[in-house]
Amino acid sequence: MAHVVGGIGSSHAPSIAFAWDAGHGNQPAWKPFFDAYGPVRQWLSDVRADTLVVVYNDHLNNFQFDNYPSFALGTGNLHPLANEGKAPRPLKPVPGHSALAWQLARGLVEQEFDLSLCQEMALDHGILSVLPLVDTPPWSMRVVPLAVNVVLDPMPTPMRCWKLGQAIGRVINAMPCDERVVVMATGGLSHQLHGPDFGFTNPAWDKHFLDLLEENPSLLATITHDELIERGGAESVEMMVWLTMRGALGSGKPTRIQRYYDAPMLTGYGLLALQTF
Repeated sequence: MAHVVGGIGSSHAPSIAFAWDAGHGNQPAWKPFFDAYGPVRQWLSDVRADTLVVVYNDHLNNFQFDNYPSFALGTGNLHPLANEGKAPRPLKPVPGHSALAWQLARGLVEQEFDLSLCQEMALDHGILSVLPLVDTPPWSMRVVPLAVNVVLDPMPTPMRCWKLGQAIGRVINAMPCDERVVVMATGGLSHQLHGPDFGFTNPAWDKHFLDLLEENPSLLATITHDELIERGGAESVEMMVWLTMRGALGSGKPTRIQRYYDAPMLTGYGLLALQTF
């Protein structure tokens, strides 16, 4: 039987990718952040994770404002790198898992989640800023990408993301295949990138969010978009994507593998890894 063996939540700021590509991992500004992912890589090896189901938001690379789905699942066996306005990063295309993705799609539709199914999905920094930190290129794990709309009204609610995660966990844990799956969610914590509040962060709220994500995620699921924006800035609605990861871990209390937080620049940089057994 397949199993969800744990979950990872991580910020996905583009600056992470720039620092990685430039080899800044040992610079004082970046070393604590990059070092925080070392225990996560070791844990993924220890639990023999096969596949990452990565819940993130697309940054207008696969979808535009005239066609932006609430939920879009990548079903291909190979995911190319998005251009993102210049040449793609110097990384290999990411292996997918078509068979598992189609099983997940059928199971989620049966549980009344309507998905856009993408046989071709290019991955942008929503996944690729984090992936090299948890899996050494050219990649040992397969990735099933699941994009969530956090940019165009009407967006799914935090409660909908929470329930989506619960459904993902049920579907994967019922699969007959022998897969060890980690559900990873990426997205900013507090940040605002426009207007008079440009550069706003709220570290106290970010840390409280991480506390609740571990201890009382169902309470977080009741929060509204407006509350997220008021506490963390306009772009912090991405935080609700982390609820999808947490919902997939089931009702028991997971074991913390790693937690890290800092807010050195325009966003809170957070990492949380949890094991389900």
